[in-house]
Amino acid sequence: MHNKLFIGNLSFKLSEDDIRELFQKFGNITEVAIPINRETRKPRGFAFVTFDGEDSAKQALALDGQEVDGRKIRVSIATGEKRAGGRE
Repeated sequence: MHNKLFIGNLSFKLSEDDIRELFQKFGNITEVAIPINRETRKPRGFAFVTFDGEDSAKQALALDGQEVDGRKIRVSIATGEKRAGGRE
């Protein structure tokens, strides 16, 4: 299934509610996850948004490159692949 999005280059000030509000116009969101840096306990600048359907996720790709809180966000389908260092 491709209903989970990776949202990159997020402002560190955005909350789960802010992200949910930004994406909810595309469909029902089942989860918003904002990874936290273990050492600083602060957001890492990216998030994952999971919709209940693939169509909603595909429509939300329209936000790729949009400016949100002064930063152009990156929106893509989450692949589930781990990057170097064991990070997603």
